Amino acid sequence: MDVELFQTMTLDGYEQLVFCQDKKTGLKAIIAIHDTTLGPALGGARMWNYVSEDAAIEDAMRLAKGMTYKHAVSSLNFGGGKSVIIGDPKKDKSEGSLLAFGRFVQSLNGRYITAEDVGTTVEDMDTIARETKYVAGKSGQGSSGNPSPATAFGVYHGMKSAAKEAFGSDSLEGKTVAVQGVGNVAFHLCKHLHEEGAQLIVTDINKEAVMRAVEQFGAKAVDPNEIYDVPCDIYAPCALGATINDDTIVRLRAKVIAGSANNQLKEARHGEQLHSMGIVYAPDYVINAGGVINIAEEWHGYDRERAFLKVKEIYNTLTQIFDITRHEGIPSYLAADRLAENRIRSRQIVQA
Repeated sequence: MDVELFQTMTLDGYEQLVFCQDKKTGLKAIIAIHDTTLGPALGGARMWNYVSEDAAIEDAMRLAKGMTYKHAVSSLNFGGGKSVIIGDPKKDKSEGSLLAFGRFVQSLNGRYITAEDVGTTVEDMDTIARETKYVAGKSGQGSSGNPSPATAFGVYHGMKSAAKEAFGSDSLEGKTVAVQGVGNVAFHLCKHLHEEGAQLIVTDINKEAVMRAVEQFGAKAVDPNEIYDVPCDIYAPCALGATINDDTIVRLRAKVIAGSANNQLKEARHGEQLHSMGIVYAPDYVINAGGVINIAEEWHGYDRERAFLKVKEIYNTLTQIFDITRHEGIPSYLAADRLAENRIRSRQIVQA
């Protein structure tokens, strides 16, 4: 084992890395548990064809830490965890490998609870659940099911909070929103925005997804590289991370950045730059927490109406973050981190 890996775990507060291999099915997976101060680690299982094992480890660890902060700032009693399954979900996924993964999850005795993520589905969670009770987001009664509608609902209300901060009103009627990526979450988001009367500009490498948004919501389509240059009120990154970087930040024409993508800032300094430019940025792990808030409700006996009311609270959480940003003169991403870290620190004091 590389000593530097333990140094990284120590510096960033990671508790556990689990390497999972099943020779019979070819499963290769990594479960990362960052911090369980607030409760068991909850986070999805991502299946991706990583370029290297190091890249898979890095992704699992980065995502797990993000879940710690997401749960803390959302007042959820869960810690941060994530798992990655190495492979192409279209070619390498099998019933056997998912069952094997479920057995590894079960072996952790509840320290980690898995769920759907990129490359996995509700049906996959049903399969995994045959081997472990520590899985959320299954189909059937008492389960939260597909998290995309809840995530989109949270982004929509978070966007309204950001609009209130930038424009003085949370109405999105007549606002132009540039949506980057039109996957499951973004499509539901576009529906909310269209129903409120927003004007949509969309892009995606998937042309069929773009055409669906054009046909159903009257959206204007642009090429993927043009989305940064279009005049708009709100830029909504809903695809890959790190789209706010040295190349794009100077091209943005928006006053608000509010979208569902994870890790939108390529580096922390880009959050500082947005702050100095006067652009209202809704920290990604706050605004896109609707899916996990929805899933977390399963542990209280799932009720959709109650879950979505809690998702709607993302509006108030962001309002609190923007208040801190204004009063203390710090970027919004730092204000969000401060809220999350204070909650974890408070629990640590109680436990001590």
